Amino acid sequence: MELFTRIVRWLSVAFGVFAAALTAAAVVIVCQMVFVRYVLNETTIWQTDFVTFSLVAATFLGSPYVLLTKGHVNVDVLPIYAGPRARWWLAFFAVSISLLFVLVMTWLTFSFWLEAYENNWRSDSMWRARLWIPYMAMPVGLGILSLQYIVDFLDLVTGREPPFGITGEGPAVSIKETGI
Repeated sequence: MELFTRIVRWLSVAFGVFAAALTAAAVVIVCQMVFVRYVLNETTIWQTDFVTFSLVAATFLGSPYVLLTKGHVNVDVLPIYAGPRARWWLAFFAVSISLLFVLVMTWLTFSFWLEAYENNWRSDSMWRARLWIPYMAMPVGLGILSLQYIVDFLDLVTGREPPFGITGEGPAVSIKETGI
């Protein structure tokens, strides 16, 4: 189990780095596109598609890293004020439902990708990009996100990680300390 956890965490970090590189590439391509259009007064062909596909791919491929680092936006009032037992069951429910949802989405996006591949779908732009290539980011990203949820689930049920990262009783910060 430890090896599985390390491999999934490594994959999550690797895809997080790749997602960051895709975002950086999209920024550079936008700058190049602005230069070509407004300085050289020429048309662009592939840049808009590339930027769109890169940012969508970065979203899907970077999601396992966001889950790994708990970087998502969440409202944790209930887990903070719940007791340890209620907090554990709340985390169990949240991870289980999230894993189920991501598994279903992985399957659906894989079916969508396969249809694009088998039917040789292409973008409507002049570039005529093969759509199975950017669409691959959906099932791959969601598949690794599923693995990261499995790791989180195993960490929760084995007690390796506390639910929601909260240890002990009651809120981590009192209302007096926040100045509210």
